[in-house]
Amino acid sequence: MDDSSLLTERFEEQRSHLRAVSYRMLGSLSEADDAVQEAWLRLNRSDTGDIENLGGWLTTVVARVCLNMLRARESRREDSMETYATDPVVSREDAVHPEQEAVLADSVGLALLVVLDTLTPAERIAFVLHDLFAVPFDEIAPLIDRSPAATRQLASRARRRVKGAPLVSEVDLTRQRRVVDAFLAATRGGNFDALVALLDPDVVLRADKAVGPTAAPVLIRGAVTVAQGAMAAMQRARSTQPALVDGVVGLAMAPLGRLFLVLAFTIEDGLITGIDVIAEPERLREIEIASLDADADADVDVDADDAGTGTGAGAGALDA
Repeated sequence: MDDSSLLTERFEEQRSHLRAVSYRMLGSLSEADDAVQEAWLRLNRSDTGDIENLGGWLTTVVARVCLNMLRARESRREDSMETYATDPVVSREDAVHPEQEAVLADSVGLALLVVLDTLTPAERIAFVLHDLFAVPFDEIAPLIDRSPAATRQLASRARRRVKGAPLVSEVDLTRQRRVVDAFLAATRGGNFDALVALLDPDVVLRADKAVGPTAAPVLIRGAVTVAQGAMAAMQRARSTQPALVDGVVGLAMAPLGRLFLVLAFTIEDGLITGIDVIAEPERLREIEIASLDADADADVDVDADDAGTGTGAGAGALDA
């Protein structure tokens, strides 16, 4: 058997798995087949000698393809997943018959497909890969440009939505608000010791490449180092306010109603263990921001379509 035939045979061994992954992400069997076909084309263009785990490699590729398709779908403001699941798109001559799609939809669960459509593309990828196919968070994180901790939060939030549970209890929100308010007050007031006391000794801060000052993402570890970065951003902290960031308490900077930068916190036992600083426009558009004001439950009025269109959010490692 020549190399081409062997590669084809190995791919065909993975096809049913890749089709299942794609369908749960996209909800359309014809689109799932398109994603699998794209994975095959990419495999043929790659140096397969460097691929140790073909199944894992193909799962990663098809997940990236599905993520791009979900984002394109979202930008086109297409119909909900209910439409996709009951009225499949026919885009090729060999597109699946509606009866076949209905059978697969029934096996997956039409209700699940409809709920999945309420998730952001990043949430959907994290949930489907981890909860349905047991892919580790540290392998999913690079696909959606998140840290493993942030990816875990995305999957957890998606899981709660799928189960119909509230995202965060009022008690948890109150505890989070207390810690975030203290963080903001210490940063604004230049109280270094108070800031260090709020941070876990092994706290990790990740800032995307739009935060600056370099064109590469920033990663900082340790309470003292993270606190020093926060002190460097003291002036920007004065224009930052607490907000619900994807259902948990965080900080948002939105001058003149234009979302410019977000801080998402991971809080455990009253200490901040992780901070994600987000300024890239594409990532900001995926974030759901809501008011934390006592008299306001509506979403914060920010221009999501114009979010973060500036270049770089500043020079500090923690541009809050």
